Parts: sequence; structure tokens; C-alpha cells
Amino acid sequence: MPEGDSVFRLAARLRPQVVSRTISSGELRSGPAAGTSLAGWRVAGLETRGKHLITWLDPGFALHTHLLMQGSWTVTRSGRVVPVRVQPAVRVRAELDDGATLWGIDMSVVELLRANGVATALGHLGPDPLRDDWDAAEAVRRLGARPDRTFVGALLDQRNMAGLGNLWVNELAFLSGVHPFDPIAAADTESLVARAARALRLSATAPGMYQVTTGTARRGTSHWVVGRAGKPCLRCGTRILVRAEVTGDPERRRTWWCPACQPRRS
Repeated sequence: MPEGDSVFRLAARLRPQVVSRTISSGELRSGPAAGTSLAGWRVAGLETRGKHLITWLDPGFALHTHLLMQGSWTVTRSGRVVPVRVQPAVRVRAELDDGATLWGIDMSVVELLRANGVATALGHLGPDPLRDDWDAAEAVRRLGARPDRTFVGALLDQRNMAGLGNLWVNELAFLSGVHPFDPIAAADTESLVARAARALRLSATAPGMYQVTTGTARRGTSHWVVGRAGKPCLRCGTRILVRAEVTGDPERRRTWWCPACQPRRS
């Protein structure tokens, strides 16, 4: 799932392949700047902010992209292109000076910014545990500003804490012993924020631990509740429940919980 740890790992994978390379040919195929040639620009760096990827381009620009659920970046070797069936979904193409090509595929956001405009464009995002400027106290403060908001709604709101998606929010509710639709005030927010930060960092950096919440990567047991509807809770054996997503309601994505380990308190 494309959460903050996913994008962080993506940037780490792409850096040795594209950073410091000059784009010999390429263009944007989506967004307000569609049709803009990228030829002659240099890929100066890759940076993540929550679920957003910033590709710094010299001189003086940045490409802001967001994958949502379906987007991806890939690099093909010299002389290779993405499959024909994928080509209509290409949003960014950048052939590099070593012959490799960087492809941005089926992304919902493709935004070319002046370098000095990135902070403004992403200024709404809350603190990100995967960044050097992570501020745990500020994340706690923001979560506490609306104590009556549901646990899942508060954590899915990227303005409070950037990088958490539906998988992590559901797993953190279980690990906190809080029903996902109880108020965020039902959780110890300082402990919650610390737990969330540790989890994202482990998932983003530790080999074999990507989005593993139970401590074991064995199939079927890597998550406490997510994807386990109808199966016994790995802790107490109670059947895991699920509530369907409500279309158009960002606070009601598909939600899983154990009714025994996470009893309703409100």
C-alpha cells in the first residue's frame, strides 16, 4: 500500500539510478504543465514528505507527484520501454544520459513547481516521522486539537501526522487497544505518536519488515487485523470484524478490528 514508508522505500530505490543524471529527452504528460519538455534538466535529488515524492530538478524546479493507490515509478534499461499495455498510463517520461529511462505511471498528481514553492504547496502536511525535521510534540498537539474526532479519522488526516495510511491506522488502533471509531482522546496520544513513528521507521528501513506489524513476515500473520476479516484474532482468537468503506468519506475507509481487544468505549 502506498503509505509514507512505501514512498520512502521507493525514493531509496530510485536514488542510485537517477540522481545526478541529466535528462536527455522526456516530457510531462499530465497535470497543469503537461507537454513541458524535461530535456536538459538534471535530477538533483529525491525527497519524501508523507505520501508525496519531490523530484528536485536543476535549474530551480521540482516535480511533485502523488501515487494514490495505483501509481508507480519504474526505470528501464537502455533501449527498453514499458510494456505497450502500460504506455497509455505514462504520466512522466525522462530518458537519462546513461540511456536508462524513468517512467511515472498512472499518478493522480503531477505538478511542476518552482523550487521555492514546494514548502507552500505541501505546507498543509503534518510532521513526518521519516524526515529529519520530525516533531513528535507537534503531532501530539495537532491530534489533541480535536479530541472528539474518531481514531481512524484523526490519523488518516495528513494535516495531523503525515505518512500514515489505512493499513497503519488500523494496525495502530489494534496495538493501542482502541476501537477505530472511538474518539482519538481514548488513546494516549504521546504513546500513540511514538509507536506510529517507530513502526513507520522500521517498515521504511529494516530488511524484511516492510509493513509487518506482528513481528513475523509469514504470510497470513504479518498483520493483526488488516485483511483478516472473519479470521481469529492472533492475540485472543475472537473473529476479526470489518466495516466497508463509505464512498467519498475519507474517514470511513475499509476498517478492521478485534471486538474483544478493541471494545467500544463510546
